Amino acid sequence: MNYEWSFHFLWQYQALILKGVGVTVGFTILTVVLGLVVGLVVALGRMTGRRWITWPLLAFIELFRCTPVLVQLIWCYYALPVLANIDLSPAAAAILTLSCYGGAFYAEIIRAGIVSIEAGQWDAARALGLNRYAVMRHVILPQALRRMVPPLVNQSIQQLKNTSLVSILAVPDILYQGQLITSATYRPLETYSMVAVVYFLILFPLTQLASRLERKSA
Repeated sequence: MNYEWSFHFLWQYQALILKGVGVTVGFTILTVVLGLVVGLVVALGRMTGRRWITWPLLAFIELFRCTPVLVQLIWCYYALPVLANIDLSPAAAAILTLSCYGGAFYAEIIRAGIVSIEAGQWDAARALGLNRYAVMRHVILPQALRRMVPPLVNQSIQQLKNTSLVSILAVPDILYQGQLITSATYRPLETYSMVAVVYFLILFPLTQLASRLERKSA
């Protein structure tokens, strides 16, 4: 196969590429932050010991962990507006889905980090007269956070990878911009190679950070 590679044409699409990178990074940051908030609330809710709280939260976690993200995106965009009688833009549907998906995994990471702290820590803090909220804030969470950081970073990396799926809803991320460039130039090899390189340049430093954090916490 005598295929002549040429990447020069991509220069004229630099504005689209930069826009796609910005959308991808922005979606990642937003869904990570919202996912962490969801995860913290769900994790703490599951630790209340009240079945009427823990069972719905457990169902939420299993629903998002046991179904593909792509199916969730499509369902949230097409089915949820019909069932809830609301209007969702592609971006809103993508943010909602990825935040809940990430939140389900973050919740289990946070809960596991909290329960990994020895029971003696709780008893010692209670003996000092601290209430449950103060014990959690000042004693348990600071210690648990060190154990949570590596898996939280790894899950955040996964969140970035999952943003590539939002292109199915025409959200203008880097993959969607690559599809537009391919349609205009008929050169998918160079275009998707560029997309792969962009993801690598973003993800590689993060994976190195995750590895370093894992070594420090070991």
